[in-house]
Amino acid sequence: MAEILRLVIAVLGNAASVALYAAPMVTFKRVIRKKSTEEFSCIPYIIGLLNCLFFTWYGLPVVSYKWENFPLVTVNGVGIVLELSYVLIYFCYASSKGKVKVAMTVIPVLLLFSVIALFSAFAFHDDHHRKKLLVGSVGLGVSVAMYGSPLVVMKKVIQSKSVEFMPLPLSMCSFLATVLWLIYGLLIRDIFVAGPSLVGTPLGILQLVLYCKYRKASVVKEATKGDMEKANLEKEDMKIGKVEINVIN
Repeated sequence: MAEILRLVIAVLGNAASVALYAAPMVTFKRVIRKKSTEEFSCIPYIIGLLNCLFFTWYGLPVVSYKWENFPLVTVNGVGIVLELSYVLIYFCYASSKGKVKVAMTVIPVLLLFSVIALFSAFAFHDDHHRKKLLVGSVGLGVSVAMYGSPLVVMKKVIQSKSVEFMPLPLSMCSFLATVLWLIYGLLIRDIFVAGPSLVGTPLGILQLVLYCKYRKASVVKEATKGDMEKANLEKEDMKIGKVEINVIN
């Protein structure tokens, strides 16, 4: 029964995490359509990429015992593809200054992962405990940073009183994924799997609270903006009408 429960939670956790990694597609469709990264930050996606790299490596038999952490490999493998795609799209449409910033962030991130992966593979030989301790500890720190990165967006939401740059699907998927992986980590008694969710779950709740609080303000702001644009159009039409009357007279 316990094994079935772990499997169910793992499948649900995989589904929620894939949805979480796929949620920014809406944002990047907008980036591609407008050919601009606007005020979006690439940092959360770079941290997300690093997180997926570490936990894919953590789940492989090189670090873990055989395939005991196979669910981590599947979901984070998908995450690597998606997060890398987001970073590349961001790089393509960023300004010259933005491109430099992305490159200066991505290169150290990839070097960090490469060094840790090589060290864990060749320094400890078959000592899975030490490998898991090294990779898991670094991965735990990266995951905390990943779940903490929305704090920047939340600050922007509070300052602007707008949820434009904090989409609901992303916040909802983040909350569900952290809750499910917290449960799964506790079931398999792995602190490196459950640990990040101890930070991610409260932050996910906070995002949903902020969304509920400022969603109405965003709707009112959009409606006011629409009314102003309509009024401006009406003024322009009136001016054109007056000009036409004067010409006829």
